[in-house]
Amino acid sequence: MDDPALQAEKAMLRRLLRGLRAELQAQCPDAALRFVKTFPQALMGLSPVGGYWPVGSEADPRVLLAALAKAGAAIALPRMVTRRGPARFLSWPAGAALSPDAFGVPSPPETAPEVAPRLLLVPLLGFDRRGGRLGQGGGHYDRILAALKPRGVLAVGLAYAGQEVEEVPSGPHDQRLDWILTESGAVACA
Repeated sequence: MDDPALQAEKAMLRRLLRGLRAELQAQCPDAALRFVKTFPQALMGLSPVGGYWPVGSEADPRVLLAALAKAGAAIALPRMVTRRGPARFLSWPAGAALSPDAFGVPSPPETAPEVAPRLLLVPLLGFDRRGGRLGQGGGHYDRILAALKPRGVLAVGLAYAGQEVEEVPSGPHDQRLDWILTESGAVACA
């Protein structure tokens, strides 16, 4: 568990960034198309790709997932069986039916084949250029990344460029991203 001062700093930054992200979403209605254009060539060919279904003002990866599928990548989405996890990444062929998971997020049915992503698209509230990521606060993606990173998965944070902060406060359980993809470009994290 992070120390109370770090938790308070993260909570304050989350409140600020939630409102900002909603504004950025409204200001950039073509962001989903731009993600396709800014996707790094160095990451093409990695498959399966683990995506996510956008909730609220999260950057929408669905157009990018469709483009990657068209280029030959297998696509998977997470399914949370319980609210505490862990997430299972299940195969999602284009257009296949989805059903609500434990959080009510559209997900492949529990009977879909489980896959191990090689590339994982990750939603976020804030990021820094060193790969720091501020999520919603539940720790779900930190646990997912802690389990998948040792297997060689590359984590790509999907965000609006305006979500960048100088430094994301982080604790010992916070996982770093390998890349950040925004509507303006891609950053390989140091």
